[in-house]
Amino acid sequence: MAFAAVNEDFSLLSRIATSDGHGEVSPYFDGWKAYDRDPFHPTQNPEGVIQMGLAENQLSFDIVEEWIRNNPSASICTAEGLSEFKETAIFQDYHGLPEFRNAVAKFMEKVRGGRAKFDPDRIVMSGGATGAHEMVAFCLADPGDAFLVPSPYYPGFDRDLRWRTGVQLVPVVGESSNNFKVTRAAMEAAYEKAQKENIRVKGVLITNPSNPLGTLLDRQTLRSIVTFVNEKNIHLVCDEIYAATVFAQPDFISISEILEEGIECNRDLIHIVYSLSKDLGFPGFRVGIVYSYNDAVVNCGRKMSSFGLVSTQTQRLVAAMLSDEDFVDKFLAESARRLGQRYVTFTRGLAPVGISCLRSNAGLFCWMDLRKLLKEATVEAEMGLWRTIIHEVKLNVSPGSSFHCTEPGWFRVCFANMDDETMKVALQRIKTFMFQSGEVAVPAKKSRRFQANLRLSFSSIRGRYVDDVMSPHNLASPHSPLVRATT
Repeated sequence: MAFAAVNEDFSLLSRIATSDGHGEVSPYFDGWKAYDRDPFHPTQNPEGVIQMGLAENQLSFDIVEEWIRNNPSASICTAEGLSEFKETAIFQDYHGLPEFRNAVAKFMEKVRGGRAKFDPDRIVMSGGATGAHEMVAFCLADPGDAFLVPSPYYPGFDRDLRWRTGVQLVPVVGESSNNFKVTRAAMEAAYEKAQKENIRVKGVLITNPSNPLGTLLDRQTLRSIVTFVNEKNIHLVCDEIYAATVFAQPDFISISEILEEGIECNRDLIHIVYSLSKDLGFPGFRVGIVYSYNDAVVNCGRKMSSFGLVSTQTQRLVAAMLSDEDFVDKFLAESARRLGQRYVTFTRGLAPVGISCLRSNAGLFCWMDLRKLLKEATVEAEMGLWRTIIHEVKLNVSPGSSFHCTEPGWFRVCFANMDDETMKVALQRIKTFMFQSGEVAVPAKKSRRFQANLRLSFSSIRGRYVDDVMSPHNLASPHSPLVRATT
């Protein structure tokens, strides 16, 4: 339900309530609103917007559903689990159920190939990775302090770490010339920039595997980052929520594995954020985890978790599921296989019309290169192309500028939140757009048949470029889709 803000006396509200620090005023979220107003459905609304801006892992739900059918007692909402209802429903300790923490610790070890160990007593739960990141920010920094964040980075970090904490984010600029690799030089430049602006840097935040790139940080880069934070005596927060979405070589290397190798480092500076939203596809369960090597952070985080606990019903179900090693092994293997298959389907589907993506091997998305479609290398031109894709091609993809990318023309496209048939429709729409925009010539033998079978007309396109298909104010929506988990 939407509420009008007409004639509101904002002087009655707090600065947080009246600020735009949540970050909802962003092309990243505007695309969601466009989808929300006109969602694609194969029969009821076949010309609607296809959601390719949501990083959800929906490709292996059948394996989870099979396990639930075979283990009805894991839920207190079944006749088989009813005997545990009262005990589960009453007051809970904010430390979390022991069986839950044990199961999550073992799952984290399994995902990392057993190359690192996790102590269940260091696991602090939170309401999803969103709550976990804010918890870490509250524990490590004061208002005005900053974290260095390699760019491009997830737009939600502007909300998660900044909105209520007052913490700042300073981008560590990444460049396509080296596939957006994080370098020591770039970190030093960002650190020095912050110092010149009298901003106290309290830490570095990395996402590994990367969102939006879908790439992994290699061992040398991770060691370089650890050395950097140790020398500066600042914290390192490692977002590893996509750890089990790796579908091809090389293998994922966790920061915990780097510590196991005995690198010289103050372990009190190292913290991991994890969740089950991406690896298992459970964003609605709101299972967020902070794993810290710092005792004070663990103790403080436990107190803060009172504001965003995971329900005991969810803890109990998750503990039972993750304690089943056969299920975990089957799910991880099959999920990786299906993600890899979908990645190949999508990237190969783009190749015939000359669209490439950054080479990646993890995540639920691709970093698609549309720089050649820009009228000029500016954010304004990127936004014009994005509005065309949203309103004419009817695909919700996310522009690189919303991820703080300094090179216009890159777009994040999610491929794991839809079925095979919807993916085919999405690819056909992209191909149609490329042909109609004049970027790709239709082969003579196929021209008539192709023109007869076009599913979209793209009536507003004039030549190659459209910068003003829809003005920004037309993107507003009274109904926000942000009740759904995002990343």
